[in-house]
Amino acid sequence: MTPPVAPHRKELAPTASMSRYWLSAAFALGFLAVGNSHWRLAYSQVSLPHTLMGPGLLLVGLSAFLSRAVGKSRLLATILIVGASVPTAVFARVAFDVAKDGTSHNLWPFELVIAAAVGLLASLVGTLLGSVPAWLTSMGTRNSPQRPEV
Repeated sequence: MTPPVAPHRKELAPTASMSRYWLSAAFALGFLAVGNSHWRLAYSQVSLPHTLMGPGLLLVGLSAFLSRAVGKSRLLATILIVGASVPTAVFARVAFDVAKDGTSHNLWPFELVIAAAVGLLASLVGTLLGSVPAWLTSMGTRNSPQRPEV
């Protein structure tokens, strides 16, 4: 005989730990994807924001989309956390380059602001697109006629 399940318990409800997992994975994916293409360039070839545009930035948007649509993470948390992966990757490069040559990256605050704007924009687009399935589902349940219980 199986024990009864509490009526208030939802088996498929997203948990906070599940959304934290998705946000952590999305941040790591964005950091590595943007960093992989950005870190391989010579310092003389870097021109922000142009060098950030590419497959790495698409993965930032895709990871924000998946974190919101599948992981059910919160809207603002997804935008900020996944968007922060881009300036974090740029800051890692700045720290590495300055450790080698202290005179490089004299304008590093501007680099971080540009990278933050680009990362937040990509994350915003992905997050909003990831919100569409939940929005459509809520619209469908709100507009459906109520069946009388028998």
